[in-house]
Amino acid sequence: MNWYTYIFSPDTYEAFLQTDRKNVDVRKRQEWAAERVQRGDVLVCYLTRVSRWIGLLEVVDGHPNHDPGEEQFPVRRQVKPLVLLEDIKYGLPIHDSEVWAKLSFTREEESTSSRWTGKLRRSLFRLDESDGAFLDCRLRRQDEEQRAYPLSDDDRKKMTSPRVRRVDAVVSVSIPRPDLEPDADDTQDGGDDARTSHQVQAALARLGADLGLDVWVPRNDRERVLAALGGSDIQFLDRLPLNYDEATLRTIENIDMLWLRRRSIVRAFEVEHTTAIYSGILRMADLLALQPNMEIRLHIVAPSERREKVFEELRRPVFSLLERGPLAELCTYLSYEGLDELIALQNLQHMRDSVIDEYVEEPEEI
Repeated sequence: MNWYTYIFSPDTYEAFLQTDRKNVDVRKRQEWAAERVQRGDVLVCYLTRVSRWIGLLEVVDGHPNHDPGEEQFPVRRQVKPLVLLEDIKYGLPIHDSEVWAKLSFTREEESTSSRWTGKLRRSLFRLDESDGAFLDCRLRRQDEEQRAYPLSDDDRKKMTSPRVRRVDAVVSVSIPRPDLEPDADDTQDGGDDARTSHQVQAALARLGADLGLDVWVPRNDRERVLAALGGSDIQFLDRLPLNYDEATLRTIENIDMLWLRRRSIVRAFEVEHTTAIYSGILRMADLLALQPNMEIRLHIVAPSERREKVFEELRRPVFSLLERGPLAELCTYLSYEGLDELIALQNLQHMRDSVIDEYVEEPEEI
């Protein structure tokens, strides 16, 4: 038996409680994760916004069910509730001293740190056996004891979020706080920050080449990225084999890194070391606005201390109204640590680029 996370927002948890509680839905881009979950595995339910563990669901089907007509959540697993703490005040706070000190991804962190949140950004993340066993036992005990952890005023505020009405849905957005507004672009040619950004571009280029893909780097960055590669024989595309209008091509050519398979772009990356994250996300949004039907995976690559900044910017109201869908559902975050782990994998030449989906993080479902 293995334990996996299943992430609820306050809204999706309330909706789940109104159902027969026999099924959980999975996003299309996590289909690979749903496939590896086996009958008898347990989903450990986590509630975003208020950071509480709220239930255990046992998987009772052998394979995922697929609904091609459902665009956002086309994959479904059948479950049996083992524990459901319906009243959120009984949810087990991750910051409770007993819980925080036991979990492998929190016990070495300061209580004010956000680095641990990467483990809880998406459903179906496989928990370490010790973490899964502890949470399983602790939640069963909490179900019996029903110890209350009252919500604070701040928790209650977090339970709701601003919303924007699209033609096809109502989506949650974030309004970045003043202290999280875009930074000044303080990266100058030759500076330490510029060198770090070019080193990250070089790492992405090496990873793409190892995965058997063609690599595009903006012309203005090529000399410095090649220097960061240290004499590598990686060849960059000299021109993009694409047939788009001038506005689209100029947008695409300036994205920090592109991976292509034959004549198709499969992934695009913006590296945001210290520059304004808003600028990189704007290029991604421009690309989707110009070509809403383009099938391409989008990623923002940034240090872990900028994770929350990335997610707040992705959820700006303006990005929720793209024809293709909210940008927060189309663009993910890759930390420097995640990139390092990817590069260290063995036999990359035998893998598909979808391996990166196991290391990226999504904005929390608010």
